[in-house]
Amino acid sequence: MKKWLSLMAFIVLAVGLPGCSGPPQISVPEASLALGDVVNGEIVTREVTVQNVGESDLIIKTVTTSCGCTEAAVSPMRIPRDGRGTLTIRFDSGAHGPDLTGQLIRQVFIATNDPQQPEIVVELEANILPPSEP
Repeated sequence: MKKWLSLMAFIVLAVGLPGCSGPPQISVPEASLALGDVVNGEIVTREVTVQNVGESDLIIKTVTTSCGCTEAAVSPMRIPRDGRGTLTIRFDSGAHGPDLTGQLIRQVFIATNDPQQPEIVVELEANILPPSEP
């Protein structure tokens, strides 16, 4: 009986347990977004692909932004091996009032269970133009 158990243990270790694979790995091919000219007061929405190019499920722990003018969310929050999710970003160019103009840079931070890159940053840049006259 001991020999049989030892043989089974060896086979399991040699072949590997199901579900025991390498770590997840996040990839965001479009990590820099140029929004161009945006009239103060406009709301701009963009969608960015979030990929898992690793060997096990990528878990999105949190999604935060550098400013209240920017909202972001990833769906789904668990991306399987070779799977894709969508990062939706909503930027409110008028959140700081009508006097804000010029170049503006904001960031979205995605925290994951990827051991090599536990946080990835997506940056968006806009040139805020004065509000339109009524």
